[in-house]
Amino acid sequence: MDILKETIHIIKSVLNIDMHLDRDVQLLGSLPEFDSQAVVTIITTIEEQLGIFIEDDEITAEIFETVGTFVDYLESKI
Repeated sequence: MDILKETIHIIKSVLNIDMHLDRDVQLLGSLPEFDSQAVVTIITTIEEQLGIFIEDDEITAEIFETVGTFVDYLESKI
C-alpha cells in the first residue's frame, strides 16, 4: 500500500480540492480549507480506509505541518 498516494487522495477528497499535492506541500495554516473540521474528517477517513488508529493525544500541529510529516506519522503507526 502506498501511504503517500492514499493520504493525498484522502486529503484532496475531504478538502474538495484539485491541486497538486506532494510531500512538501504545507497543510496547517497554508490551505484555507484545512481547518479543524477537515482535520477530524481526514483522521476519521484515514482510520476507516487505512486501518490506522490515531489517539486524540497524538494529534499535534507538527504532524500536520506538511503532507510529508503527516505521512511519516502514519507510517510510524503501521
